[in-house]
Amino acid sequence: MPTERISFPGHAGLNLAARLDLPEGPVLATALFAHYFTGSKDNAAARRISSRLAAMGIAVLRFDFTGLGQSCGDFADTSFTTNVQDLVAAAAYLRSRDMEPSLLIGHSLGGAAVLRAKESLPSVKGVVTLGTPSDPGHVAHHFEKALPEIKEKGQAEVCLGGRPFVISKEFVDDICGTHLKEAVSNLDAALLIMHAPLDATVSIDNAAEIFSMAKHPKSFVTLDDADHLITRASDAEYAAEVISAWAARYVDLTPPAPPPGAPEGVLRVTEADPTGFMQHIQSGPHHHTIADEPLAYGGTNKGMTPYGFVSAGLGACTAMTVRMYARRKNWPLDDVSVEVSHNKVHAHDAGPEGSTKLDQFTRTLHLSGALDEEQRARLLEIADKCPVHRTLEASADVVTELKDSAGFED
Repeated sequence: MPTERISFPGHAGLNLAARLDLPEGPVLATALFAHYFTGSKDNAAARRISSRLAAMGIAVLRFDFTGLGQSCGDFADTSFTTNVQDLVAAAAYLRSRDMEPSLLIGHSLGGAAVLRAKESLPSVKGVVTLGTPSDPGHVAHHFEKALPEIKEKGQAEVCLGGRPFVISKEFVDDICGTHLKEAVSNLDAALLIMHAPLDATVSIDNAAEIFSMAKHPKSFVTLDDADHLITRASDAEYAAEVISAWAARYVDLTPPAPPPGAPEGVLRVTEADPTGFMQHIQSGPHHHTIADEPLAYGGTNKGMTPYGFVSAGLGACTAMTVRMYARRKNWPLDDVSVEVSHNKVHAHDAGPEGSTKLDQFTRTLHLSGALDEEQRARLLEIADKCPVHRTLEASADVVTELKDSAGFED
């Protein structure tokens, strides 16, 4: 997906570094992603979830909070409250580009921040939390041994994730004095809580408490054995799939009218694994599938092969055409199914044997119902009239263009 590197003023007027992940096609909705405590916009979960949502038509802005990552400012001068204010500032930036956010996504402490920020963002229709603590003060356990020094001296340097951070007494007082019950109970948006039962950093009890505080519509989805940072690609992919499916119930993802010459709209294929062959296939905001190759051919076998999709198109179109004809004739067709196999065969009439091969699709039609032999024979003839069959038997014109991707970063 194309990504813009941008910056915008945060709560204190200092520039915050951000990335705006954009769909290849029209922007159907916009989401704002808040990363975990001391993390950054470029962590694996944020990148993967944002990329997947962008493939479904949802633009995602992910940014570094003040004093973190590539953003300006001193982390020692920040607090949970300033994080919330940075989120509001990020929404203001999106609003200036006519991309009012309708979806908030927060990971760990970022989830607590989006829950609190929602009251200042009336355009938001859905909020998603990932491994989020029910009490922001929960993060104090990361530097519990330094709390006496922080209380005595006003601040202390602690090591978090292998990096030094200065934690101030104001930060500790802020997280310990912030409670989410009122914000969650008055959320005025649909809520999706995602949490791993074995999360060793933020226990599953936190998800249960947030769920109990919230009013409907609210949903809980387990992340199974994912770790707290959702570092595995498969876990991030799953989270993104669930988020996009859930968001479609609460966020308007109506695509614009298809362009001239493309009555069914534009189907987009994006590479999912540069080291293999797996591809994401997106048709509008609601239809997603995966193409791949078998293990024997260097793939991961997580989706049908390209020829499998061609066979599926032929089989589906055949069944639809037969059903439509039987329905119009009011014939007693109870069920129709089609088996399709694909193979390369020698074209003996095109030259010496083996010099030319043609694609051969073999269909087996199964019809059930009180049909007489004449009706069955007629439906077999109708199968050959399905549009995909005709396209495969006729010549098709494939035009390939190269799109300039200047100004974007993959």
